[in-house]
Amino acid sequence: MNLFVKIRGHPFVGIMLFHYKILNKEGKTVKGTTEAKDKFALYHALKQDGSTVIYAEEVKEKEGFSIDQFMPFVGGIKMHDKIIFAKNLSKMIDAGLPVTRGLSILERQSKGQLKKVLTGLIDSLSKGNTLSDSMKNYPAVFSTLFISMVRAGEESGNLSSALQNVGQQMEKSYQLNKKIKGALMYPTIIISLMIVIGVLMMVYMVPTLTETFVGLGIKLPLSTRVIIAISNFLKSYFALVMVGALISALLIFFGFRTARGKRLADTIILHTPVISEIVKQINSARTARTLSSLLSSGVDIVVAMGVTRDVLQNSYYKAVLEKTQNTIQKGEQISVVFSENSKLYPLFVAEMVSVGEETGKIGEMLLSVATFYEDEVDQKTKDLSSIIEPVLMILIGVAVGVFALSMLGPTYSLADAL
Repeated sequence: MNLFVKIRGHPFVGIMLFHYKILNKEGKTVKGTTEAKDKFALYHALKQDGSTVIYAEEVKEKEGFSIDQFMPFVGGIKMHDKIIFAKNLSKMIDAGLPVTRGLSILERQSKGQLKKVLTGLIDSLSKGNTLSDSMKNYPAVFSTLFISMVRAGEESGNLSSALQNVGQQMEKSYQLNKKIKGALMYPTIIISLMIVIGVLMMVYMVPTLTETFVGLGIKLPLSTRVIIAISNFLKSYFALVMVGALISALLIFFGFRTARGKRLADTIILHTPVISEIVKQINSARTARTLSSLLSSGVDIVVAMGVTRDVLQNSYYKAVLEKTQNTIQKGEQISVVFSENSKLYPLFVAEMVSVGEETGKIGEMLLSVATFYEDEVDQKTKDLSSIIEPVLMILIGVAVGVFALSMLGPTYSLADAL
């Protein structure tokens, strides 16, 4: 098995290992493992003898250590900087500047990690490598989508357009993520504060009131006894509770990173009221825009489906696109797969793809789909923010009311008795 060992983003070995499944010219299904420079080279090699590629997956289980993998944790490059880089380089190439000169200009204007990456790209290009091959040395900076579109631009002789497309694609994805995070930020902060304040009251305030109740021998209602029991437990086992909460959070975090855990999380999300509809629209928008960008840049549709599948995070949507790859290999229409999975992709997606197949303008149709669902998500996130605020106010009011009645009610009862 080929082992990658990368230091500062420069691989000692530039070959990747792939599992593949093909339908040979005799009509038999063949599985195997082989090495190739990248997916493009692999597809080209497998198709030479008339075989049809059903799927090809890079083997990643035994990848070597790479400092580049830790870039996000040590001052990695921001998405906004990548977008600016793609758009500026596109304009320079369009103006007639060579790629190396454009990179040199950007390198002199850059700082930090981006400057180091651009220096590495210039060094790699000076050795005769292409821009897309040079970018593969920095997988934490340049995604498969980025590299695929640049590679297609190089092969078609339209690198400037490809960089412009990838810049627009990343910008739309970046804006979409910002809107979603913005809608979730407020409730996350409020709920976190409620939990912290609640724990502090249980540990410091409730015990004081409890001592008063015990000293006066007041008969306490059930809700008060429950709060006191929780308070006593937290005060007695506070360190244990904190450690348990931390361990539970880590188990959930790493559990959801496994195949089964991720599948469970995806299932829960897709069956959560309100959220599920937004998730479907987000995945529809990402699928459509990514495919549109790749196809517009000249990427082969089978490869484009594979790259798009890697961009998506939800396992159910990944499975649909994998099935779509197989459908394309058999010469069938991809709109059929989308229509068969209407629980994930709205029928509008299948209809627009069908129109694109009939007119030969599938890229344009997908772009229209992406724009439509991005606008829908934008409106939904605004509506969600408007709904969340009063809901949170009600929850806070209920929590405060229950606590007040439970802890202050017995005090007022005592005053009345006196």
